[in-house]
Amino acid sequence: MLSDDALNAELKRARDSRRNALALQASCCALVIAALLASSGFGELFLAGASLLAIATVINTLVLSQRSMGQLRQQIMRFQDSRSARRQVEELFAMTDMLQAAEGYEDAGAVLMATSQRMLPDLAGALYIFNNSGDRLDLASSWNSIEGYTPPQALLPGHCWALKRGKPHINDPASQTLCCSHHIGPVGVVEVPMTARGEVHGLLMFGCDAEDSFDRLMEVRRTARALADSMSLALSNIALREKLRTQSLRDPLTGLYNRRYMEDALERYCSLAERSGGSTSVMMIDLDHFKRLNDEHGHAKGDAVLRDVAAQITGALRPSDVVARYGGEELMVILPQCDLDDAVLKAELLRARVEALSEVHRAKITASFGIASIPETSTGPIDLVSLADEALYEAKQAGRNCIRCAEKRGTRPDNLPRLVIPG
Repeated sequence: MLSDDALNAELKRARDSRRNALALQASCCALVIAALLASSGFGELFLAGASLLAIATVINTLVLSQRSMGQLRQQIMRFQDSRSARRQVEELFAMTDMLQAAEGYEDAGAVLMATSQRMLPDLAGALYIFNNSGDRLDLASSWNSIEGYTPPQALLPGHCWALKRGKPHINDPASQTLCCSHHIGPVGVVEVPMTARGEVHGLLMFGCDAEDSFDRLMEVRRTARALADSMSLALSNIALREKLRTQSLRDPLTGLYNRRYMEDALERYCSLAERSGGSTSVMMIDLDHFKRLNDEHGHAKGDAVLRDVAAQITGALRPSDVVARYGGEELMVILPQCDLDDAVLKAELLRARVEALSEVHRAKITASFGIASIPETSTGPIDLVSLADEALYEAKQAGRNCIRCAEKRGTRPDNLPRLVIPG
């Protein structure tokens, strides 16, 4: 492969050679014309023939020079194409290296935007990523906005031909191509699905408003696919990390926080309560006769009941409240900035919502509750949980489907009954 300096030197030598050949051709032509005018004998004719031979040599030299120039031009074009391809490969390698450090979808979108603006500066771009349920693609980022092209905020997989076919697809109304139902406007767009490990993680779009937009989109389709391939691997890794992070914090059956997260959150909220002088309450919940429910209706019914109970509890509480699966059919609720009386009111609301599931599942579903609070009944996270658990045991002993509270510190003798809210 010739360097830029070598190519420039070859081109200069070829131009000088052609210039010299043209000068020689002009001299020979002048000599032939003079010889023909002055010819009156054999010698003059011989001189004229020699001149014609010189002209033929010059013409042959010019033809060879023309071929050499054509070959040189082809070599220059190949070199330029190779240099452009090398730059694209370098950009893709740099993009892949940057994506390794991306911590989330926002970082990955920023890397894609920067690379696309360097490689395809004349095209508008948009990145779409599947939502958590996987039934819709949401716009994650867009760049290089052009007139007549506004990427939709969301689109459905069933309306996109690129996702249906798993291949790049061009929407160009001016060329009368088959367009996706979500495509709006006269601008031509190429859509590339981002697939990795057999799963589609998103969609990459590039729009062009040129008159020959279809030809331009056909030219950049290969580059767009290379960008999509690099991005899809990053999205797959991010999704995998999110899944592992969720599994480390959440219970897979109910979607509630697991015990590990609950212990960390409880210690944090108790420390905040001690520092600020506020209240933090803990509510222990246990489903009544859950083993009997599994024996009579099967474990599938028991799992469905657990999921519905978790949904009813989380739906009735604040976003700041922490609901965790303590173990088996036992749940725990951490209520920051909530005193004992407010916790009792919330517990009664939750008890009624759980009991209402009996009609839905055609089985008796109830729960018992035990409540303790800092600073009213406890001094720290250790005795807070143990006192709430003792109150739950008392609720079980009292006939279930009721609420018990731990005694307030220094205000209630041991021989007095504790608070009871029957179902």
